[in-house]
Amino acid sequence: MEKYLNVLKTVNLFRNIEESDLQHLLSCLAAKEVHYEKGQTVLFSGEKIKRFGIVLSGQVQIIQDDYYGNRSILANIETGNLFGESFACAEIEVLPVSVIATVESEILFIDCQRLALPCAKACGFHSSLIQNMLNIVAMKNILLTQKNEFISKRTTREKLLTYLSFEAKKVGSSHFDIPFNRQELADYISVERSAMSAELSKLRDDGVLRFHKNQFELL
Repeated sequence: MEKYLNVLKTVNLFRNIEESDLQHLLSCLAAKEVHYEKGQTVLFSGEKIKRFGIVLSGQVQIIQDDYYGNRSILANIETGNLFGESFACAEIEVLPVSVIATVESEILFIDCQRLALPCAKACGFHSSLIQNMLNIVAMKNILLTQKNEFISKRTTREKLLTYLSFEAKKVGSSHFDIPFNRQELADYISVERSAMSAELSKLRDDGVLRFHKNQFELL
């Protein structure tokens, strides 16, 4: 675990917790490290989970497939971020989404019950963990609201420009990278890939933006 100490220090769940306490904390939380190859399923839709994950390296996506096989990407989770915490802590009987490793990834799983209940040793950092978790859940609700803004737009053009404007604002630059390939971007903003690709070409021809693979520039 020492290999990922620098990553753990950036995880919001462990904010205000001393580095010297981290190893003891992870033991208290029954933390378990698991390796996944690219494309491997981390969590399956339909299962019940009691642990949530932290991405130590790599990247995972939270996806949802409907009855007809149409796929939506709900979130892209990068190094240092959590996933599955709402479902694990709420003790949802059936997980409604799947989690897929989009690249080779290392995941740290934490027992949600160990997080919520003080242990027999009365560790002082449990109150900090709970406060940090509340902040994380609140921020994710805000991000979900922002995603709803993308997909609520009527046209593919509006969805694209709303999403790309958000990404530019996030990094504070007209030049930015997005974490999706073309199919993934279409799944994320809920449009057909062919229609989206055509609209991107129109936006480029109209002088609105430039792009190369996942690199974009708003003009």
